[in-house]
Amino acid sequence: MNSEFAVRPIRPGELELVLEWARQEGWNPGLDDSLAFYDADPSGFFVGALGEVPVGSISVVKYGDAFAFLGLYMVHPDFRGKGYGKAIWDAGIASAEGRSIGLDGVPAQQDNYRKVGFEEAYKTVRYGGVISSVPQSTLIAHSVSDKVDGLLRYDATVFPAPRPAFVASWCSARKHRRTAVVRKNGKIRGYGTIRRCYEGYKIGPLFAADADSAAALLAELAPEAKGAQVFIDIPSENKEAVALASGMGLEPVFETARMYRGTAPSMPLKSVFGVTTLELG
Repeated sequence: MNSEFAVRPIRPGELELVLEWARQEGWNPGLDDSLAFYDADPSGFFVGALGEVPVGSISVVKYGDAFAFLGLYMVHPDFRGKGYGKAIWDAGIASAEGRSIGLDGVPAQQDNYRKVGFEEAYKTVRYGGVISSVPQSTLIAHSVSDKVDGLLRYDATVFPAPRPAFVASWCSARKHRRTAVVRKNGKIRGYGTIRRCYEGYKIGPLFAADADSAAALLAELAPEAKGAQVFIDIPSENKEAVALASGMGLEPVFETARMYRGTAPSMPLKSVFGVTTLELG
């Protein structure tokens, strides 16, 4: 391995470079994901660099003392096959400090993840396409502007750990994203975010107490795409979520496996109608 190679924390501006690599890999990140990603855990992003030149990356974002999520693991094609990837991986794993770690693994890499202690919990299927029909609901969702306190509390009932900094940043009003919330009798029944990506839009998270609440959120968020393609990453075990996506005219386009190393957290998958993001969980 080149003696100039070292793994270090990411520097300002480099996360945008890493997300550009992700775009080139076909991962289709959001146009402004870097802001919320970094806010989730500023210490959770690393690059492997030759001198001053980044050649690979990993994120291991820590959510509290017990859980972390791994993503953005890649080496630029020009620098593969030189051992840099393993060094980056080892540094990222070490940064999690004994926490259980989750990731979303593509089929080609799942055996490699199993060899280092990750076990599959469930499949996640990306549904995508142009929406042909908006779901009907007995409820009405509304856009969120700046009051996210209730969303933070609701999110913590679905996601494996509280993530207040991330949710506050992810749901803040920006040019390329919009968040909606649905309530019944004054209580939050779910929330969701749609964001502009390099190709079309992604909806995530889409967390809801039931299919009717999820349908209300989709009815509010879907028009934001203005006829462009929309993608939602859905745990395959949530049959109501699959039915909603199929009813909108979306079809399976991609599959990953949610895998954990360490104790798998308890997640109410019946409330996960759309994963937040495959990079951060």
